Amino acid sequence: MIYIMADDLTTQAISAYGGIYKEIAPTPNIDRVASEGMLFQDVLVTNAICGPSRAAILTGNYSNLNGYYKNESGGKFNSEQWTFPQEFQKQGYKTGLFGKWHLGTDPVGFDTFKYHNSAGQQGHYWDPVFNDNGTDVKEKGYATNLSTDFALTWLDSSKKSTEPFLMILQYKAPHRPWEPDTKYTTLWDEIEMPYPATFNDTYEGREKTAGDTEMTMEYFSRRDMKLERPKNLKKGKESIKWDFYGAKPGEIVQPKGMSDEEGRKWRYQNYIKDYLACVKSVDDNVGRVLDYLKENNLEENTIIVLTSDQGFYLGDHGFFDKRFIYEESLRMPFMVKYPKKIKAGSVNEDIITNIDFAPTLLELAGISTTQKMQGTSFVSVLEGNTPNDWQDAMYYHYYEFPFWHHVQPHYGVRTQKYTLAHFYYNIDVWELYDLEKDPNQVNNIYNNPGYAEVTAELKSKLKNLMIKFEDNKSLVDFRKITDTDFGRIVDNIKDEESVQQILTKKEN
Repeated sequence: MIYIMADDLTTQAISAYGGIYKEIAPTPNIDRVASEGMLFQDVLVTNAICGPSRAAILTGNYSNLNGYYKNESGGKFNSEQWTFPQEFQKQGYKTGLFGKWHLGTDPVGFDTFKYHNSAGQQGHYWDPVFNDNGTDVKEKGYATNLSTDFALTWLDSSKKSTEPFLMILQYKAPHRPWEPDTKYTTLWDEIEMPYPATFNDTYEGREKTAGDTEMTMEYFSRRDMKLERPKNLKKGKESIKWDFYGAKPGEIVQPKGMSDEEGRKWRYQNYIKDYLACVKSVDDNVGRVLDYLKENNLEENTIIVLTSDQGFYLGDHGFFDKRFIYEESLRMPFMVKYPKKIKAGSVNEDIITNIDFAPTLLELAGISTTQKMQGTSFVSVLEGNTPNDWQDAMYYHYYEFPFWHHVQPHYGVRTQKYTLAHFYYNIDVWELYDLEKDPNQVNNIYNNPGYAEVTAELKSKLKNLMIKFEDNKSLVDFRKITDTDFGRIVDNIKDEESVQQILTKKEN
């Protein structure tokens, strides 16, 4: 089994899902996994931010059970709890992890690991430091290529073994700061990328939620825009302040003489070209993995899962980043290839969540466990037989505020037809969207009397899901989670890891 997960890779950037970049920036190798397996249209994240999503995937449980609620001041993942790789290892699988981990504590359940261990475990695109089975090693090259190198070397070293294997390959890309491989830095210089339909969203009816964030086109930093740092700047806090100028309100980064609209489009064009160029390298490296399996006769008997830790905004609603229950960040790309069980070219539209991954991967491998998980296996769905009682709704909860990006904590329910969300930290706002009539989610109909019955039904469903997933707490308790400092993801505070303190002027 090979589990491949990119960071912040969204369905809008994958040509198998269609979209406005399909012809300009195709992803042929990722598409191969979809065309030779099953493409999922409605896989949803339970908490749309990197660390908490990874914790949910590993444990099969929501944040309130696995204890990992947020990235900033979220502490470290509790490595003493059960995770699905431990079960594979216990059952005789050779296990390896390569690339991004981003959970603070060392991985458990792996015979071999080599993960990004700099910049608060975010890692760097170029010449990154990896934790190689407990020892930090600086490698020369581009992170996406390097992670694949390590993974394929590990596969090659064990190809004569009769042991089955679980390989987890997790790319840093296309996470911020979106640094492309050298060969792709000028790939789209001569064209203007198209703009999403909601690029100029005015946030009418959503002023206190979508309209009050720090993740619009106005919040790109000098570093994001790849501006050259003055040579006389000292390393450390001084250079960080310069790099991250633009991340606070009122700091607009753009060439002199541009109008507001010209500057906004200029920032988007820089961002989207860099982001998609990073995706291109991910696609190249997925191709390397697929080619290796074919060349070594491993194709037929290897399960390949390809996904991301959540979705991402590519200018949709005028945003970058994730966090919201809105579709672009809620939907995860997800596809599975396994010739023995999964019909090639199949497409599924059932609601699946990331807590369902762990029980599914275990069942696919024929591994039984007594471990209790909140998630449910969807192996029958993969085989083309959706159970009659399959879930018709999912529960969502996001906790982090205000740093980064100033997105109000909220919980909600998502069905195939509706999204209902309650934003609660220092506001009390409900939002309702009819996904059939308003797929772009620009018309909040919560106060529409014509939807009163629908709203009541959804609130009842939401309450039942909160009870089911043991998260039926008071707003006071929820706010305490947001306010609690659970600690840093890393212990050694270095200049490169103190961005929040510098930007919020809470310097020691």
